[in-house]
Amino acid sequence: MALKHLISVVGPTAIGKTNSAISLAKHYKTEIVSADSRQFFKEMQIGTAVPSKKELATVPHHFIQHKSIFETYSVGDFEKEALALLSNLFKKHDFVIMVGGSGLYIDAVINGLDEFPDVDPGIREDLNKKLKEKGIVELQNQLKLLDETQYAKIDIENPHRLIRALEICIGSGKPYSSFLNKKKTKRPFKTITIGLQADRHVIYDRINQRVDIMIKEGLLKEARTMYPHRALNALQTVGYKELFNHFDDEWELDFAISEIKKNTRRFAKRQLTWYRKNENLIWFDYNEDIENIFKTIDEEIRVLQDG
Repeated sequence: MALKHLISVVGPTAIGKTNSAISLAKHYKTEIVSADSRQFFKEMQIGTAVPSKKELATVPHHFIQHKSIFETYSVGDFEKEALALLSNLFKKHDFVIMVGGSGLYIDAVINGLDEFPDVDPGIREDLNKKLKEKGIVELQNQLKLLDETQYAKIDIENPHRLIRALEICIGSGKPYSSFLNKKKTKRPFKTITIGLQADRHVIYDRINQRVDIMIKEGLLKEARTMYPHRALNALQTVGYKELFNHFDDEWELDFAISEIKKNTRRFAKRQLTWYRKNENLIWFDYNEDIENIFKTIDEEIRVLQDG
């Protein structure tokens, strides 16, 4: 039986992962599994930069807008569904492409999820009450005090992520980050991970341009339709939260757009911090000739097969 390979494409938002993944899928005559948690939801298209209809039609894509914001969908759910899908895809392909900006979701497929202790559900209730009464800054400061490592890595503007980290810190008496990267699960396939990168000013320019395009394409209207449901976990994300503040008459539109750009740049920085923990990741400039990427991957495949 031929050795199966998962080729994972990562990098900061707006760097060009979609185009590279499509080129790879066409080259290896295979399909794409999306691991971008923001693109799972069918109601969120413009603000999550879902691939265009033309791009989606070029090669088969999976896990793009397959859920609703009203459904509960966790990284554990994604891990199970992605592994089941890969099992079927590898029956007809020796290679499958996985692409996305959600490092936790990619790691779940490649290495398995970390195991956390059970904690008293009352802790989460107390934290949600604190969030409602005192605001998100109170939770941010608490996490920084209890687990500065995790504070530096997660999206501290996402109350769901904050509360999850805090409930483990409080319930276990240990930092959330101390439970990470303990478990490595052996998968029935080999993984080659490539990363796209660029100078910071290039990444930031691309982000700013993308946000401007989103606004022109109708992000304001899209966010308005979801405004009544703003408390949903799926909507606690950059691009929507800022516009909700505008709809609340808290921010002027220009300021809200500038905050989307700023928070997206911060998100890109956290993405790079996450990916750079992976010593086996092969980095390429975002403008690298795709033929050179093919050659590097083919060489990695030969090494894995010989090993």
